[in-house]
Amino acid sequence: MSDTKKQNFLQGTALLAMATAIVKIIGAIYKIPLNAIIGKQGFSYYSTAYEIYNVLLMISTAGLPVAMSRMISQANSLGHSNRIRRIYKTSRAIFLTLGIAGSLLMTLFCRQLAEFQNQPDAWAAIGALGPCCLLICIMSTFRGFFQGQSNMLPTSVSQVLEAVVKLVVGMLAALLLLKSTGSVSLAAGGAILGVTISCMASSVYLFGKFRKAYGALEPSSEAAESYSDTAKRLMAIAVPITIGSAGLQILTMLETKIYMGQLLGLGFTQLEADSMKGIYNMSQTIYNMPCAFITPITISIIPAITSHLTLLDHKAAKATEESAARVTGLICMPCAFGLATLAGPVTALLGGYTGADLTLSTSLMTIMGYNIMFNAVVLLTNAMMQAHGHAVVPVVNMFIAGIMRLVVVYMLTGNPNIGIVGTPIGAMLCFLCIAVLNVFSMRRVMKDPPAIVKNLVKPFAAAAIMGIFVRGALYLLQMLGITSRLILCGLPVAVGVVVYVIAAVLFKAITREDCLLLPKGAKIAKLLHL
Repeated sequence: MSDTKKQNFLQGTALLAMATAIVKIIGAIYKIPLNAIIGKQGFSYYSTAYEIYNVLLMISTAGLPVAMSRMISQANSLGHSNRIRRIYKTSRAIFLTLGIAGSLLMTLFCRQLAEFQNQPDAWAAIGALGPCCLLICIMSTFRGFFQGQSNMLPTSVSQVLEAVVKLVVGMLAALLLLKSTGSVSLAAGGAILGVTISCMASSVYLFGKFRKAYGALEPSSEAAESYSDTAKRLMAIAVPITIGSAGLQILTMLETKIYMGQLLGLGFTQLEADSMKGIYNMSQTIYNMPCAFITPITISIIPAITSHLTLLDHKAAKATEESAARVTGLICMPCAFGLATLAGPVTALLGGYTGADLTLSTSLMTIMGYNIMFNAVVLLTNAMMQAHGHAVVPVVNMFIAGIMRLVVVYMLTGNPNIGIVGTPIGAMLCFLCIAVLNVFSMRRVMKDPPAIVKNLVKPFAAAAIMGIFVRGALYLLQMLGITSRLILCGLPVAVGVVVYVIAAVLFKAITREDCLLLPKGAKIAKLLHL
């Protein structure tokens, strides 16, 4: 398949998912030894920089790529190439403005931002990450253009390129700065420098692909709307999504300030609080690995649904939505039960924790594991409502649940018997609340909403059975006195994969039609006896 050939929803999803798998493997290779190099304290600084960066990133890029994708998909379905060009140029101007503002804020006010987060030594990491705001905005412009045409290949390749460069440059910079200065703070900044360089490399690649694709657009006869009208349409879609996404990141940043303050109030030293935050952030890194596999679905589904709705094919739109729900369930449910069940061995293997640190990371990871299910439903339903033009609804739901989250975190983390473990509890309750509100909202605002819950029941049942077998396998290995972290993770995972595939096929959690939409789908369907 050529770069320019339009991929259907599941083909685009599969392509992005493969890229995501590679990126996450590289990320694990990067972050696990990085945690060992700069320690819990340094990893805490690294994560704090990302928390601030993510707020600015969401403000700059959350809504605009989605708006670009939707509008370009509509124009592409109608053959309006002049409109595609106008959408791109308008988006580029907005992206550059936001990117420059975000970069200057992080770079010039890095020390003030670090103080605000109760982590003054995180300033180097924050400052080093500043240029990425502009670079990500540039990349998002190109990615939004390609995704609107349902071409996921450039996005996939650029993500892998970004991950490889970050691994090489970031690791070398962290090692060199730690060896030359002895400063954990500067070493964390060096690790972040790898992120900046990787964004530069990815931007160069995407620009090369974009020039070719943009130049291949055939002139069309439709009258191009004005830049101001295009900007208004873009912002009408982007602003609600941006508010929602940025709101979540702002809540996360406020949450950090709250629980760090509560930990210090309980009598922990700054070093102890930083170390606990580092363990929590490492657990979040592991948690984000399976969650990231939902993103390809949400990226692919929006232009696919938009294209169907533009052509008034509501039946096809609903079929795409329910297929997305099944695929989401098949991915997130086993990840949720598997990670929650193997929380101890996984954090011991990937985080290198022992003793009290391992006990804490296990408690955190168990809660986070089950939260994968709720997070997946939130991401999926958000994307569906955005595609249908109801972007404001999930924003309202998010703010309702977000306020509850901050209250719960404040109450629980101030309890000496709970402490930082109260933070993932607050997050799980928040995502559960948003998921429930979103499902009910879809029934209210959509004429013929997809059966989300129905399509998740079978994957849930298959995953629950898998979890029982995984728990049994882990218990048996422990009874036999096996202490190898790799074996305690690997063998139960192997058992889980076999049990889950068998259970999913028996429950018919995936249909033959779903398989046929995947690369080599006929062979997959035959293998699964569908």
